[in-house]
Parts: sequence; C-alpha cells; structure tokens
Amino acid sequence: MDDELLEIYVFVSISSYRVKTLKALYKGNKTPTEISKDSNIRVNHISNVLSDLKKYGLVICINEEKRKNRIYTLTDLGKKIMNIIKMN
Repeated sequence: MDDELLEIYVFVSISSYRVKTLKALYKGNKTPTEISKDSNIRVNHISNVLSDLKKYGLVICINEEKRKNRIYTLTDLGKKIMNIIKMN
C-alpha cells in the first residue's frame, strides 16, 4: 500500500461514521436518508461525513444539480479503500 492510500485508509478507519457510510454505499448507490437508515447514523451527520468523503475523492454525487434526493456512489478509490477495510 502506498503512502497516499495508507493516509486515506487511516482517515476513514478512525471514524466509525465514515466506515459505516462507505459500507452502506458499497452495497449500491443511495441517498443520504437511505445511508442513514442502513448505518443507524442521523441524517445531519451523514451530510457532514459525505462532505468529508467527497473531499478525499471517495464518493461522488451523481445528480449534483438536484436539491433533494441526491444520490451518492463510491468512486474507484472508495471501492479500493472498502476492499482494504473488508480485509482487516
């Protein structure tokens, strides 16, 4: 694992909210409300977590122009990090 990947892995793994959010998205594209239900995290927290994960390039919103019911998905990097998390 290279240094950049390790840094991102550590960033995700130190927060159970980040891990749970990635796990929810690993199952498929979801809205923040669906992520919240899957991970038992309140929606207001999900918004903050998604923002953090977007900054690191782990998730993207596939319908950014919408105000409500935005749909998020994992990027290739997000899938890579999830595979590392699943191995540990």
